[in-house]
Amino acid sequence: MAGGWRLLAADFAMSLMWVWSSVLNKIFVHRILGYGAHGINGEIVRYGFSILNMFFFAFMAKATKGGAYNPLTLLSAAISGDFSNFLFTLGARIPAQVVGSVYGVRLILDIFPGIGRGPRLNVDIAKGALTEGFLTFAIVIISLGLARKVTNSFFMKTWISSVSKLTLHILGSDLTGGCMNPASVSHFGGRLGVRILARPKKDEAAAAKKDEASQLKSEKVN
Repeated sequence: MAGGWRLLAADFAMSLMWVWSSVLNKIFVHRILGYGAHGINGEIVRYGFSILNMFFFAFMAKATKGGAYNPLTLLSAAISGDFSNFLFTLGARIPAQVVGSVYGVRLILDIFPGIGRGPRLNVDIAKGALTEGFLTFAIVIISLGLARKVTNSFFMKTWISSVSKLTLHILGSDLTGGCMNPASVSHFGGRLGVRILARPKKDEAAAAKKDEASQLKSEKVN
């Protein structure tokens, strides 16, 4: 049971950190280093830091003995495992990842309210779903293949996986943003959810001000 709690804590922390990593990468490259948002040099530097970032998370997964930030990685392993592991993954680990991602988004909104938006869908829903499905399928196949074929070299496995993910992300970025990870999509979904949850308070405040203005207006008329 202690190992289960350790994995849940690792999943929560890594999902929160993964959401933050892309934001910090953009801030470091564009605001601190001063590269333009759409310049080729800035894109090269940002992609370089993205590969380093994936190496860091691969090391975190190894250090935590199985921690993950991508639900698809957990599902592919859980489906091929026993039923109890499948239930633990579906009922505990994936929710821990979702909660970690949502809290990460909430912190981003509180600290950097104008940081920008998540991935955008630039095609119709059918083409977007097909594109994301193909990209995700390719990532899962590559990950499973590396887990079976490359077992002795952490660097080689992480390098191939990182470059493959980055390549597929670039290929899909103009169409769907190249997410290939529900934790990344939750950056956008979390923003939407936080705003929806916060909207009733704003609506109540606006309604109270409107009622107060109407009351003052009626008093002046009287």
